[in-house]
Amino acid sequence: MSTIERAAKRLEELRRAGVDIAAIASEDKPAPTVENTGDEEPLHTAQPSAQPALDTASAAEETSAARERRSREVELDLRKMSRANLLVPGDPRSQLEEEFRIIKRPLLENVRGQIAVRPHRANLIMVTSALPGEGKTQTAINLATSIAMELDHTVLLVEADVLRPAVLERMGVAAQKGLLDLLSNKSLALSDVLLKTNIPKLTLLPAGTASSRSTELLASTAMDELLEELASKYADRVIIFDTPPLLSTTESRVLASHMGQVVMVVESGKTPTSSVQQAFATVESHPVVLSMLNKYRGPKGRNTYGYYAP
Repeated sequence: MSTIERAAKRLEELRRAGVDIAAIASEDKPAPTVENTGDEEPLHTAQPSAQPALDTASAAEETSAARERRSREVELDLRKMSRANLLVPGDPRSQLEEEFRIIKRPLLENVRGQIAVRPHRANLIMVTSALPGEGKTQTAINLATSIAMELDHTVLLVEADVLRPAVLERMGVAAQKGLLDLLSNKSLALSDVLLKTNIPKLTLLPAGTASSRSTELLASTAMDELLEELASKYADRVIIFDTPPLLSTTESRVLASHMGQVVMVVESGKTPTSSVQQAFATVESHPVVLSMLNKYRGPKGRNTYGYYAP
């Protein structure tokens, strides 16, 4: 076997072993040259590099496909949000911002495992209420924005009130495909329906196309698999779910069984005590249920927890 043939054979062995020949050539000392005496054919280096060229083309195609499936980006209407008493990063420091610092603290302590026993799926946080109109959507948006302002967390806000979705409208975003489409269409990937926003570290998952099978979809194996992916894929991500009122539909009760933490929003001075008790009874087996008094209009003290929703 000639020197040229041995060199070609060695290159082929390295290529089959997955060695990056181009990287070796650039980092190590130059490969020995073979003098052409006229009795042998010149060594054509184009042959060994043909397969790497194909690999590069394949990688380029995969990168292009990945770009096509990358989450869309949307512009939130920050002025509209600010006028609607929603938190907006960069706005002057406010009592609302301070209140949500207090509200999020125990939730984040659970997420970070700063307690004796970290709840399962602690980063899945469900925001609900007993009855409609108590401010749970406003709370979910403000809680998500407040956590996005943390240094150590990213946030996914899920519009899980699939019967009366309101998150996107309040943030100035048009309706999009989302959660229900993802659960009913196996060809969709999570990245196909996620919306990155102009608030750093805040991403949205819309409710999606309305369906008469919404309860069944939320109770499906596909939903449980999605929640498991959301809970485990990114260690720093907190997922906030704006869900329907507990006493009005069955969707929230289904979702509660999959959540790590539940935040119960109670409207001050309006929600009947019996309704509050009944709502808490529906989630009494859940390990972590926190309550938040909303729309409190009493004297403002240092320990005021409610905020003023329109």
